[in-house]
Amino acid sequence: MSEDSYLTLTRDVDAVQIPAGTPCVLPEGTQVHIHQELGGTFTVVAPSHGGLFRIQGKDADALGRTAPAQTEATGPFEVDHVWAKLRQCYDPEIPVNIVDLGLIYDVAVEEDESGKGKNIAVKMTLTAPGCGMGPTIAADAEQRILLLPGVASARVEVVWDPVWNPSMISPAGREQLGME
Repeated sequence: MSEDSYLTLTRDVDAVQIPAGTPCVLPEGTQVHIHQELGGTFTVVAPSHGGLFRIQGKDADALGRTAPAQTEATGPFEVDHVWAKLRQCYDPEIPVNIVDLGLIYDVAVEEDESGKGKNIAVKMTLTAPGCGMGPTIAADAEQRILLLPGVASARVEVVWDPVWNPSMISPAGREQLGME
């Protein structure tokens, strides 16, 4: 990477170190290169701090960018809207959404006991058991699902059965990765 491909953070930014999943703060003045900008989040390289970091879209201004607009579903609850929200979530190291990566194993919908909405339970896995980003990706998915009309709660559980393998990647994901 050339020097001119780096940006300077204009303020302190909360980040998550990849792949460990450790929360940290990248201080104002840190030189970063945007490695991936998908789903409203940024994966940046910060050599002075030891590698890759994920930055939320709400902090886009610190990168000199505009926060991505969130597309909202309208009308009554539809399970297709849950899948659409999950397609907005990305593994910070792989430029394919978690649905097309084959990480989502199940989406269950139940009526909330109060009758005020739906409880959404998602089972997902990760590409590797040692990946520390699981809680970050799961929290991102939960927050996106909670934005849907008619959703009372969202829970994303990371599971390991069956074990993920590359054959689980959808045809669209395989094409994005140049595997087809």
